[in-house]
Amino acid sequence: MTLRLRAGFELKHSSGLSFLAESEGTLGIVNDYNAFPFTIANSQRRPQFATVADPMNIELNRLQLQYRSAKATVTVGRQRIALDDQRWIGAAAWRQNEQTFDAVRGEARIGPLNLDAAYASSQRTVFGIDAGPRQSFDGDFIMLGAGAKAGPVAVKGFAYLLDYDNALFAANSSQTYGVRATATLPVGRIVKANLAGSCARQSDYGGNPASYSADYAALQAALVVKDLTVTGGWELLGSDNGRAVQTPMASLHPFNGWADMFLTTPNTGLKDYYGSLAYRFSGVKALPGLNASLAYHRFDSATGGLHYGDEWDASLGFKLGRATILAKYADYHAEQMATDTRKVWLQVEFGY
Repeated sequence: MTLRLRAGFELKHSSGLSFLAESEGTLGIVNDYNAFPFTIANSQRRPQFATVADPMNIELNRLQLQYRSAKATVTVGRQRIALDDQRWIGAAAWRQNEQTFDAVRGEARIGPLNLDAAYASSQRTVFGIDAGPRQSFDGDFIMLGAGAKAGPVAVKGFAYLLDYDNALFAANSSQTYGVRATATLPVGRIVKANLAGSCARQSDYGGNPASYSADYAALQAALVVKDLTVTGGWELLGSDNGRAVQTPMASLHPFNGWADMFLTTPNTGLKDYYGSLAYRFSGVKALPGLNASLAYHRFDSATGGLHYGDEWDASLGFKLGRATILAKYADYHAEQMATDTRKVWLQVEFGY
């Protein structure tokens, strides 16, 4: 059981300038868990227990200066960067300690184009101040995106160039170039279809000692009928020369099952076939926002013909006043990787 407090303030001026400062602290109320999934001489490293990567921690989460106008935004300092669906760059907000970046970022709208460019010198990880060299990873990180929308279809091209200084993470230095498209299409009076597709190519970059060039692809279709959403999808993280596509800056928990068995892509790559049902109980006034979901994943390798396993995930959430309550369950059945794993979460979040 852990408790997190995140608090801060923001000062805004009519000119468009703003200053934001935010800290967060995590306390292990019941600390019989292993906070670090790597070897380190620290009292929070408890390998006799299951790993829950929410170490006790106090840190400066964000400290940023921003200028915003109708057509452009510039942000300098320690900041949250969450791009698109956060498959490549995200805040890892499921963890108690959020991932942020020491960066300068510019966003602009020029005619039909949306442009986004960022340079970061440090990735502040979820592991916090007691994680030794894994507290943050320094390097030269370039994040570029350009997109446009035509009717119901939005298309974005992106390039992510990650060059890590830290020898522990040099194998994650990579260059990724790709495109992502999304669309929302009306199917009937009360039915709509949400579509998303992405493809990319990743290869070694900077100080990466490996040499590889692997493909990424994802397709997802969701049919929304009033409060019911039915989703099906497929994701490929390819492999080449014994090296698979990696996404070290992503918000990883929403992808490839909530049991978090694939935070690092296996060397033989990953294929994830999934389907889900989600329902929002809009008529239950006593529990605003009441919703439930059920999902299934089948995990195979991208090369070698392996079947890693299957997973069932379920969730239930609702609000009570200022409190948001969430229960989640993940059940991974191992075949040719890892071991059977079950996880249960109960979460209460208060916002003021």
